Amino acid sequence: MIDFFYNLRINIFEVILVLFPLSFLFLIIQKFLLKMPKEYTKNLLKGIFLTFIGLVLFFQGIDLSFLPAGTIIGEYFGNFKPNWILIPLGFLMGFLVTYADPGVIIICNQIEKASNGFLRRTFVKYILSFSVAFFVSLAMAKLVYGLTLITIIIVGYAIVILLTLFSDKEYIAIAFDSGGVVTGPMAVTFLMAMSLGAASSMEGRDPLLDGFGLVSLIALAPIITLMIFGLIINYKGGSKNEQGD
Repeated sequence: MIDFFYNLRINIFEVILVLFPLSFLFLIIQKFLLKMPKEYTKNLLKGIFLTFIGLVLFFQGIDLSFLPAGTIIGEYFGNFKPNWILIPLGFLMGFLVTYADPGVIIICNQIEKASNGFLRRTFVKYILSFSVAFFVSLAMAKLVYGLTLITIIIVGYAIVILLTLFSDKEYIAIAFDSGGVVTGPMAVTFLMAMSLGAASSMEGRDPLLDGFGLVSLIALAPIITLMIFGLIINYKGGSKNEQGD
């Protein structure tokens, strides 16, 4: 119980530090530049308050459940024989965590809106979820079989550079922004905790050397997948200006 209130106090303080300067800036812009109706300011203050409550509860939930749960699951399956079970487990967890990530939901909505409905948010969400799932399973294979991170990174970014040369600018922009979004709080808190837990329990593995690196692979997932998707759309004659059927 003491830890609960201690973490709650820290989370409240950290959220205030983040939201106060941003809220102050919003209000200054509203008062001196935008000068929108008072109803707008009221809605803005309501939104800031709800965001404050939501972030505090979200971070508190992460401290109470996601971090310890990810660590315990990783430690359990790291000791499990055979430990290759971590690979399909990583795929399943990667899909579920990405599909539930609020940042992923927001960017999928924005992509659908910006493309006038051509890129459906549900479809984009599935693309992001499956791509992250694949790369999380790849990270678990790296952990299980002792593959080197630098090799995967070099190959991955070589593919990214090659795809960039042939992809449309619109898909490149969407892909790289999505790469930043999927490495959000859900992935970092749960998936990385699971990777560190597995590395700490497996013989011959160092959590610092083998447990980290997962987030860098997750960031590659949507970049590669969305640019490949864009190339397929162009090959089939699709256009971002079309209204998706």
